[in-house]
Amino acid sequence: MKITTFLTFVGAQCGKANEAMDFYTAIFPNSEIKSILKYSEGDAGGTPALIKHGVFILNGTEYMISENNYNHAWSITPGVSLFISCDSEEEIDTLFEKLSSNGGQIMIPLDNYKNVGDYGFGKKIGWCEDKYGVSWQLNLSE
Repeated sequence: MKITTFLTFVGAQCGKANEAMDFYTAIFPNSEIKSILKYSEGDAGGTPALIKHGVFILNGTEYMISENNYNHAWSITPGVSLFISCDSEEEIDTLFEKLSSNGGQIMIPLDNYKNVGDYGFGKKIGWCEDKYGVSWQLNLSE
């Protein structure tokens, strides 16, 4: 059995899946885009400019992505986030800055741990949403 995170870009994110994969694979080491399948002309849910199914690797972990232009009543939610265990202060600071910048949003600042103490699983944590609406929790491992 294999479990893989699958991101679906709809609404405001529709049309940004390829850009998001490029962004993610550029900031994480050991990353690449493995495959992209575009919609064919006349396919329900998309146009030839949109990704019907894509696979990409972030630091050795595989993810899938799709986008469609259906009018869904849902979108990506911060209730589910990608959790990153960082090995150094420099790594957590750099990744947090890149993920939360250019239209992203900070939900828990990196320095907030000083106000609330140990979260129980690391020395430093931050939570942000990137410019595509994907939620990330970054943790400095002990």
